[in-house]
Amino acid sequence: MLPRSAFSVCHVFVLVLCLSSAEDFDWTKNEHGSFYYGTFPAGFSWGAGSSAYQTEGAWDKDGKGLSIWDVFSHKKGKIQQNDTGDSSCEGYHKVKDDVSLMKELKLNHYRFSISWPRLIPTGIKSDHINERGIQYYDELIDHLLENKITPIVTLYHWDLPQVLQEKYGGWQNISMVNHFNEFANLCFERFGNRVKYWMTFNNPWSVAVEGYETGEHAPGLRLRGTGAYRAAHHIIKAHAKVWHTYDTQWRGKQKGLVGVSLSGDWGEPVDISNQKDIEAAERYVQFYLGWFATPIFHGDYPQVMKDFIGRKSVQQGLGTSRLPTFSPQEKSYIKGTCDFLGIGHFTTRYITQKNHPSGRSTSSYFTDRDLAELVDPRWPDPGSEWLYSVPWGFRRLLNFVKSQYGNPMIYVTENGVSEKMLCTELCDEWRILYYKDYINEMLKAIKDGVNVKGYTAWSLLDKFEWDEGYSERFGLYYVDFRNKNKPRYPKASVQFYKRVISSNGFPNQREVENWRRKAVEMCSSSNQLLAAARRQSKEHAEMPKVWPVHDEV
Repeated sequence: MLPRSAFSVCHVFVLVLCLSSAEDFDWTKNEHGSFYYGTFPAGFSWGAGSSAYQTEGAWDKDGKGLSIWDVFSHKKGKIQQNDTGDSSCEGYHKVKDDVSLMKELKLNHYRFSISWPRLIPTGIKSDHINERGIQYYDELIDHLLENKITPIVTLYHWDLPQVLQEKYGGWQNISMVNHFNEFANLCFERFGNRVKYWMTFNNPWSVAVEGYETGEHAPGLRLRGTGAYRAAHHIIKAHAKVWHTYDTQWRGKQKGLVGVSLSGDWGEPVDISNQKDIEAAERYVQFYLGWFATPIFHGDYPQVMKDFIGRKSVQQGLGTSRLPTFSPQEKSYIKGTCDFLGIGHFTTRYITQKNHPSGRSTSSYFTDRDLAELVDPRWPDPGSEWLYSVPWGFRRLLNFVKSQYGNPMIYVTENGVSEKMLCTELCDEWRILYYKDYINEMLKAIKDGVNVKGYTAWSLLDKFEWDEGYSERFGLYYVDFRNKNKPRYPKASVQFYKRVISSNGFPNQREVENWRRKAVEMCSSSNQLLAAARRQSKEHAEMPKVWPVHDEV
């Protein structure tokens, strides 16, 4: 082990090397306020996204099995106001309606996920394949293609079949690798003649940390200091296996691409002249995005994760690191298993060095990093406590990916902003501003030479927001969850995003300001429609509305 001072100098040297390799990007400059008028490259793909559990509803219809989110959300006290995704947006019954919204928006692609338990109810392929589930996704894919919208499909957006959690312990168990591969193979077999863009996992950071470390998400386990690392280890192996399955069995005839969607906030040093802050900020990004991206692109975990978790494990008196290791064979098998990289990005943090003690009781993913996260009180915050609007961090994250991973082909798979209120206001000017500024920073990154091919607004509809239930809304379209038909109403941001898509960017200042003004003017008529519908439903309500309460599962 290097002495601390040598380690510090060595690590800073690595950071300097990494930063200097992004020739077109000046990391010392931060032009927070500048706006660049210009357009995206020809063929740039514009889209919007969703996920199965968050939008489909029909949780127990047509032969679908239970997922860990069905079970978790039915436990009292796990989700805000005990909300569930049981019916959500009723997307399962509204394929044609929702594709017509996408057509109205002029989308080039739609990103959605396939529910594993809807296709394989127990998660184990040899048990049973649910043909009615296959039929639903067939219909969705065909309808998208008929409307010239490219399907981009996520295989795993958090809804693990409950049987696999109960029988094996879910992602804590290596057997998930083969089960997931069988599910993926079924999807390639049934849909791969029409789907050419596949993502294995969506934001595995959340699956690992919030599912198996903090317990905020399904399956709700708190295996501090070990659970997240073990889950991530198996997820990375599962991703690699599925990539190889596609590569050897399907790529030749289907000619598609397989990637992964990783989320990452940007971490900016509090003091850019302080080496400890610089190190801490890079550690923040490496423990987040790099945890998954570095094995997939380079074959192993980031060195800084191995060093910090290894050292803390030794200080705890453990014989080996709490971070699992890949064998030489596994490293070469995992390395390079990415045809394109999906990036989900929402916000930025300022980062400073903070030493966390390493006793047995305090070990966790968060204390392993030895850092503190800070926010600037001047950053806009529409209500979600974690999501501040910091557009300049997006350009920096994209340039970091370019410099670290050999400038891969990138699709932005999630970017958007929520409001946290009981909202009947459809004139979402703050969302227009968020999209305008974040999309513009992505345009600047493309000018820097970053290879971004597409952008996905998150999300098409308001939907179930995991542990926040329906208290947060990310949608371009407002969904009236109080109405059993779940009608959709366009927010002002629909009109604005549609103009960005039609112009493929930002032609000039006057036109862009005009879009915003017109979008806000148009939303007032949508507001009147919604208010009228609310009044009508009140007049028809003869009895008070009672929400079902599920028993503890």
